[in-house]
Amino acid sequence: MADPGLNQLLKWGVENSEASRTDGTSENDPKAVRDPSRGFNQEMLAALLGGPTDADRMREAMTAILSPDVTVDDKVTAFDNFEQLIENLDNANNMESLGLWMPLVQQLDNEQPELRKMAAWCLGTAVQNNVKSQERLLIVGGIPKLTKMATNDTNPAVRKKAVFALSSEVRNYQPGLNEAQKALPDEFRGRDDIDAGDMEAVDEMMAKLRQSATKTT
Repeated sequence: MADPGLNQLLKWGVENSEASRTDGTSENDPKAVRDPSRGFNQEMLAALLGGPTDADRMREAMTAILSPDVTVDDKVTAFDNFEQLIENLDNANNMESLGLWMPLVQQLDNEQPELRKMAAWCLGTAVQNNVKSQERLLIVGGIPKLTKMATNDTNPAVRKKAVFALSSEVRNYQPGLNEAQKALPDEFRGRDDIDAGDMEAVDEMMAKLRQSATKTT
């Protein structure tokens, strides 16, 4: 499997090599110096120096989350690290190639409420304003799990994070909204003709779900 950092490093090297051959600016103007660091990022630096890339950190976090030898508190820390990494759009989109979608969705069934909550939080972050990740969550069957959590989980904090994930999934993504409406109980489904791009209608649907999720049982 190709390392994204190495691929970016190769691309940067080629671009700068081409620029050094074709850029005659410095010959015409000695004061004009091209910045060779332009386009260079931390992922590429890690690949160059042999340090852990974001992809490595994401794999390590998921390994800790899945390990039976890691405490719940340490798994929560691993989830927190994972969530921060996938706030980056490229990292979220790399989840598919790294094989991390299914393990993450499976954590929605974890017997520990704190871990179910963290899994839903990570999913919500991954799909937020990200059509590619919205498509993946639909494909791996995460939406019915989230609707069940949002309406039936015994823990209010878990229900709230499930609503957050659903809200992120359905906005501006009609297939996700359609799937959520199919899975939700009638009382939360809303109109059949809701457009995923109609933020007012989506907000109204999610508000009802959120209000129910915050109730203590």
